[in-house]
Amino acid sequence: MDVIEAIQTRRSARAFLPTPVAKETAIEILNLAARAPSGTNMQPWKVYVAAGAVREALTKETLEAIATKAEVYKSEFKYYPDEWAEPYKSRRKKVGLDLYGLLGLAKENKEGMRKQQWRNYEFFGAPIGLFFAIDKQLEIGSWFDCGMFVGNVMLVARAKGLHSCPQASWPPFHRIIRKHLPIPISETIMCGMSLGYVDKVAPENQLKTERAPASEFAEFFGF
Repeated sequence: MDVIEAIQTRRSARAFLPTPVAKETAIEILNLAARAPSGTNMQPWKVYVAAGAVREALTKETLEAIATKAEVYKSEFKYYPDEWAEPYKSRRKKVGLDLYGLLGLAKENKEGMRKQQWRNYEFFGAPIGLFFAIDKQLEIGSWFDCGMFVGNVMLVARAKGLHSCPQASWPPFHRIIRKHLPIPISETIMCGMSLGYVDKVAPENQLKTERAPASEFAEFFGF
């Protein structure tokens, strides 16, 4: 598919088929995604790919930690603000209500919502989980570069017939992740990602999120 189709069909899938994804396919996706631009061509991204028994063990320990509330888990960096302003507050609320509505979960069903959130740590059933990391000595510009790389990964995955789901839910569990993957303490785990073949009939995958048009976020001068 061309790049426009890849952009238009990319979505954060929340239910995957157990169909395996070959290691060679994952390598090809990452090699192509690495064409992303970066300041002075630093290429600051690091990627750790988990499948099979490694992925299963990571999922098992994380879910056990959540269920037993063994300790307070906290990310090494701040992803979201403490207080939400508009229009971000409304957008965030809407996507949550839309997703839970498709799953038949009323807002009073806190347990059902919690179980759906825990699906993050099963990679929503995807056979591959990726973790993106960055050297702690680097600054915000390199984080921007990594964001462009992560975007490329998702678009190349679509070109290969796969779907993905970027996950901000993983960084708080960085200590558990490091038990299963050789990510040094000198690197910050930025996010996770589920990668695999989408379950087309799963209700949660019928979600189509809205996007504000350019007229709402862009201003043009000199035309």
